Amino acid sequence: MPRAKRGFKARRRRNKILKAARGFYGARSRLFAPAIEAVHHAWRYSTRDRKVRKREFRSLWIARVNAAVRAVGIPYGRFMHALKKANVEIDRKILAELAVLEPAAFARIVETSKQAAK
Repeated sequence: MPRAKRGFKARRRRNKILKAARGFYGARSRLFAPAIEAVHHAWRYSTRDRKVRKREFRSLWIARVNAAVRAVGIPYGRFMHALKKANVEIDRKILAELAVLEPAAFARIVETSKQAAK
């Protein structure tokens, strides 16, 4: 009786891992044993980094808004407090986009916050 060589199912399992390892450096993208380790690490990091991405983007938006309002002469914290007092409910992402892409609209928001701060 000939030996069983695992065949189709094993090949499909290996190819799934190698496909996930595409773009990795060196043997990690070509050989099964290094690839499986690299892919499992990548999956673990991707789970963690979905949370980290949210934190990083928020800090980027805050930095952009801070730079834009400091150019006008207001610190970030005072600006955000004034927005809350003025009942302006625009989140940091949109504020950052306005500061970069629509400076005139952002300037009007800053004026609104200045009036509320008085």
